[in-house]
Amino acid sequence: MTESTTQPIDENPAQNHSKTAKSLVLVNTGDGKGKSSSAFGVMIRGVARDWNVAVVQFIKSGEWNVGEEKVGRQLGVDWFNEGEGFTWNSEDIDHDKALAAEGWQRAADLINAGEHQLIILDELTYLLNWEWIDAQPVYDTIRNRPEHVSIVVTGRDAPDELIAVADTVSEVRKVKHAFDEGILAKKGIDY
Repeated sequence: MTESTTQPIDENPAQNHSKTAKSLVLVNTGDGKGKSSSAFGVMIRGVARDWNVAVVQFIKSGEWNVGEEKVGRQLGVDWFNEGEGFTWNSEDIDHDKALAAEGWQRAADLINAGEHQLIILDELTYLLNWEWIDAQPVYDTIRNRPEHVSIVVTGRDAPDELIAVADTVSEVRKVKHAFDEGILAKKGIDY
């Protein structure tokens, strides 16, 4: 039976599944809005399960004052801003690249330490695609993480090898976006 979106599902699609995993790797990619928002939903779920949660943001700086950071910190999430903002606003791309390398090292150390049950690597795909960091150590670190550490990676154009490492990959497709009509990002909706 194929899944239909016009009729209710009459059989449990997981009825023949019995495996569980100690951790998962999720990748939220695509050109649509909601990749990070989805990851922060998982952050809330982790906190609700009394998990130790960390977020490493690779592009957004701490000066952005994003809503999810405010709430995350209130909930006890370890939060690290490892970027300076959008590349088109950069005054020194080499400095941004150095921050990316430092940020990845922090993320790798957090993963390898095994003190968190969930680590969100927000906008990591950009660093991989721009070749600001060496990709193979990223894939190896994620693949060889402590067995209880789940990871969520966000960003457009997830590389094929990252997709291969992941257990679940969701592509957020843009149908329409306010930015295309010249509307700037809105506090409370976009950040």
